[in-house]
Amino acid sequence: MLTYVINRLDKLDSIVQEVSALARRHQHYGVADHHYAYVGQSLLWTLEQALGTAWTPEVKAAWTACYTLLADTMIAATRPAAAA
Repeated sequence: MLTYVINRLDKLDSIVQEVSALARRHQHYGVADHHYAYVGQSLLWTLEQALGTAWTPEVKAAWTACYTLLADTMIAATRPAAAA
């Protein structure tokens, strides 16, 4: 999913429906809002380990912004008002 999103960063509006549908599926698996923070922390740590010296403050900020946008969109999709 991350590859999909990264390849469409310039067209985020076009993937909101797909990301929202994924979030609703995750909700059925028992994923709760607070789980997104754990996933984000794990993702950033993994990227830091993999990238080593290429993990700069700018790269961290970009990945944090990307994941935050994705997670916020997914969390919003599971709200009752969004489902209607």
